[in-house]
Amino acid sequence: MIHPSLDLNPVKAFIFDVDGVLTDGTLLAFATGEQVRAFNIKDGYAIRYAIKKGYTVAIISGREEEGVRLRLQSLDIAITDIYLGVPDKQVVFDAYLQKYKLSPENIAYMGDDMPDLAVMQQCGVAACPEDAVPDVIWVANFISSKAGGKGAVRELIEAVMKTQGTW
Repeated sequence: MIHPSLDLNPVKAFIFDVDGVLTDGTLLAFATGEQVRAFNIKDGYAIRYAIKKGYTVAIISGREEEGVRLRLQSLDIAITDIYLGVPDKQVVFDAYLQKYKLSPENIAYMGDDMPDLAVMQQCGVAACPEDAVPDVIWVANFISSKAGGKGAVRELIEAVMKTQGTW
């Protein structure tokens, strides 16, 4: 569901959370200590395509796992735009805006839980998967028809790029 007054034209960059957005939030913990997540290949294609078309893509996540970093790098996300183990997403968001000389309305941010709220309340497109927590759904102006890890990221990227004629 897209809020009727939402304008997708100013978007120049996408920022995503990982767990619950790029994944379904399931975490498999092995006896070795490794923690494994499943990513949606269609979301991955859309991310790579957006980057190829000139959009900037960043990741801001509270958790840090090397396997996640490697997956994100394989999608052509610049290593300098992958922020893992972040305790305060707002600080990274502000620095990201300065780094790329963007304003908040140029950002489409997708989050699913409480640590995402502060950033979502500032960016131009505050997006979430359909299975986000109620407080996040409340502030979102773009609610995907898909769950986290099930194509929500692609749905947002396609909507923006189709609106701008770049898909």
